[in-house]
Amino acid sequence: MAHLMEYVGCVHIFLGPYRGNPIALYLNRGEGSCQIGPKAYPWNDVVGKGETPNKAAADFEEKWKTKGLSADMYSGPSWGGGIKPERPAPPKPPAAPKPAAAPATGTDAAGAAPAAAKPPVPAESATPAADPS
Repeated sequence: MAHLMEYVGCVHIFLGPYRGNPIALYLNRGEGSCQIGPKAYPWNDVVGKGETPNKAAADFEEKWKTKGLSADMYSGPSWGGGIKPERPAPPKPPAAPKPAAAPATGTDAAGAAPAAAKPPVPAESATPAADPS
């Protein structure tokens, strides 16, 4: 069964000093995937695809930025209906190399024996002392 397209947002394009009409963005849900894109020519070739509407919205924004319009030529996309584009997680910085562990021997570098471990201090009793006042 074909699914109906849902209105999910819009993009405004500036034509010189004038603001053009908004271009509607529609969501088409398929079997296990979603597609977001405008239906107005010549912008209808930009289609965001993803597993969820939020992933499709993030894909649409990335593709829209590579369309050839500078950032001051359009505003948006403005999303409605609770869509929040999911950005991929930033890459983690490489882990710092761990320092090499010193060899575990019975003596330190000077040749002296390691200090004897102190016995643990007994914990105070759990019963409170009687108050003399």
